[in-house]
Amino acid sequence: MVIKPKIRGFICTNAHPVGCAAHVQEQINYVKQQGALKNAPKNVLVIGASTGYGLASRITAAFGGGAKTLGIFFEKEGTERKTGSAGWYNTAAFQAAADAEGLWSKNINGDAFSNEIKQKAIDTIKADLGKVDLVIYSLASPRRTDPNTGEVYSSTLKPIGNAVTTKNLNTSKREIDEVTVEAASQEDIDNTIKVMGGEDWEMWIDALKEADVLADNFKTTAYTYIGKELTWPIYGHATIGKAKEDLDRATVAIKESTSALNGEAYVSSLNAVVTQASSAIPIMPLYISALFKVMKADGTYEGTIEQIHALFTENLYGDSPRFDDGGHLFQNYKELEDDVQARIQTVWDSVTTATIDELTDYVGYHNEFLRLFGFGIDTVDYEQDVDAIAPIANMID
Repeated sequence: MVIKPKIRGFICTNAHPVGCAAHVQEQINYVKQQGALKNAPKNVLVIGASTGYGLASRITAAFGGGAKTLGIFFEKEGTERKTGSAGWYNTAAFQAAADAEGLWSKNINGDAFSNEIKQKAIDTIKADLGKVDLVIYSLASPRRTDPNTGEVYSSTLKPIGNAVTTKNLNTSKREIDEVTVEAASQEDIDNTIKVMGGEDWEMWIDALKEADVLADNFKTTAYTYIGKELTWPIYGHATIGKAKEDLDRATVAIKESTSALNGEAYVSSLNAVVTQASSAIPIMPLYISALFKVMKADGTYEGTIEQIHALFTENLYGDSPRFDDGGHLFQNYKELEDDVQARIQTVWDSVTTATIDELTDYVGYHNEFLRLFGFGIDTVDYEQDVDAIAPIANMID
């Protein structure tokens, strides 16, 4: 079939297999160009391995450090009539590239919140790896089923205390408008913490520890975005922010529970980038478009793969890790510089529908959004007939 992007609101409902493969290869090429990682992990479990920062982590570990990687994800396979999800095609491409270079790599498709998938991962580690020395936790999901009670929790994107009315870039209409988001209830807050907080990360580490598949001196990290004043009303000081704070609680709990292994647990604070999740958050398209404009002008812009490769080299496996005031591995320091934030604020205050392209890099934002789904990549012929079915090798049933 000939596949063109189908965009509805803030989501793209299809994906291009050849484009996704090209996007993955670009990231692999970047990592290989940087040279071999120092002190690289040997056996890596990536929970949430098919898109965004999780995929970049898997690529960095495998193609930068030669690591064996086990990837967990929940993605949809293509059919003769309908495309699969971008994450499915990303993983198929990653696996093909890993096989071509003789890198051990296996995959598990299913609900990472479930006990069943945790057990599948443990069985695979025991059979093939023995122990893992790095666990990446990079899940982004709107809902979670508690594996022990069966109760389903849904997350919300709401401010705490009072409703917020703020400037917004309406990506459907390509215009600047305002959005009002009603205040969260306590139930909204609690449910968002259950979905996006640290409980499942903690459960994964507990399960791996009990099964004796964590190596001595292992490391684990979960990813967060904290931001500054502009994004706090909807993000940092909102329901998502409360969930991210729970990651800090989980960090302490994980360190205590794995002290006999000398385990290291961190929350890594990363840049705002275009992801399927961030595009759904009010204000973030405008903020990220302004951020791109400022950081590209400074020559400090970093995409997802650049951020993660730098995290590995500077912080996770660096000689002098950098921490923010909250004790997180501080990878987004360039974004949070006062001068950068002040210039973003100036753009925010003055931009109108007529000046979107002049004052922001919305074109860059939109291009990055399309690339998430394999579209807008120069080397791909989008008029070509392609097969939507792309099997993933080394899938654990």
